[in-house]
Amino acid sequence: MRTSRRGLLGLGTAAVAGTAAATLSACDSKGSPRSAPAATVAFHGSRQAGIVTAQQDRLAFAAYDLTVSGSPAENRDALRELLKTWTAAARAMTEGKPVPGDNDIGAAPPADTGEAFGTPPANLTITIGFGPSLFDKRFGLADKRPAALADLPHFARDNLDATRSGGDIAIQACSDDPMVAFHAIRNLARLGRGTVVMRWSQLGFGRAASTSDKQETPRNLFGFKDGTRNIHGDPKQLDNWVWVGKETDQKWMRNGSYLVARRIQMRIEAWDRDFLTDQQNVFGRHKYTGAPLSGGNEFDAPNFHARAADGSAAIPPTSHMALAAHENNGGVRILRRAYNYTDGVIASSGELDAGLFFLCYQRDPRTQFVALQHKLSRSDALNEYIQHVGSGLYACPPGVTSDSGYWGEDLLA
Repeated sequence: MRTSRRGLLGLGTAAVAGTAAATLSACDSKGSPRSAPAATVAFHGSRQAGIVTAQQDRLAFAAYDLTVSGSPAENRDALRELLKTWTAAARAMTEGKPVPGDNDIGAAPPADTGEAFGTPPANLTITIGFGPSLFDKRFGLADKRPAALADLPHFARDNLDATRSGGDIAIQACSDDPMVAFHAIRNLARLGRGTVVMRWSQLGFGRAASTSDKQETPRNLFGFKDGTRNIHGDPKQLDNWVWVGKETDQKWMRNGSYLVARRIQMRIEAWDRDFLTDQQNVFGRHKYTGAPLSGGNEFDAPNFHARAADGSAAIPPTSHMALAAHENNGGVRILRRAYNYTDGVIASSGELDAGLFFLCYQRDPRTQFVALQHKLSRSDALNEYIQHVGSGLYACPPGVTSDSGYWGEDLLA
């Protein structure tokens, strides 16, 4: 809990200071929004928003642990009430409305913390996932745990921090406004007080992937275009690799997806001293154009058989792209939804604590992320400059289709 409080306060201080004046000017005397929000993403649907939604520029991610101590039946009731409350709040916030409740009683805390009053939702999406630990004996849900929600194995070179890993429930809030994204996880933490505590959190900026072919490929903190070959809304590819279908052993997960979160620390200072040619060989792409080293333009298919002038492979077989390419992995793909992050300095070395907060969605982590990461962790040339320091796996249920519905309703039915 000490880590959670520190993380929550750190998330809030800079955001509140930077937008307070704009927030006040956009509100009336009671702090209510003056006008209806513009850019919104529909909350209701058979599948959750925030997965294939065109990726927003800002992320606020948080994992929570439940603190219930009753019988399994009592704990399930508490979880159900939490999810109903959270769903109602998320529905309102994504529509640009305050958290449901009264904000005008002087002798009681307001229902909404207020930092986003008057601020449009800026394409806010709030996505929920359930961690493997939710399916232990506390709630009597062991028989509802999907086989695909198997604990992630230890990968070569992992150096995971337990205080930045796991969690019973995860919330991914994405928006084009950092205040709006932060407001979402802050208010869910407040509404859940007494039932949940925040285990860990992460802010992300400058998206490091694109989930729409209408978005330009962004760059990671190493300066390279990241996620050029991501799934860009192709319904067939999404059905094949992202959405859970009838094949699942748990009916409640149909139309859901599995989220893997990995906090990947980058050795930026060491990278910045490396030669351009070496950097390009690590990724398998030209740094400035994003084109594969085999030639062509950014979106041209790489030729892994092409040869350089000296007879060596134009795209080194240990490059990140060569190892992750679907052509070299039996066609396997994942949907990337990554963000850059920076969290000050590493006390032990004085280096920047910065990197990639890697989020990916898939139909079955065992045959997708786990298979790819085993390969990358053993052979990827990029491993010289990165280290996986945080991790989480979550089952993201289908969406909410009505005003009376709530997240995880089929799980708890």
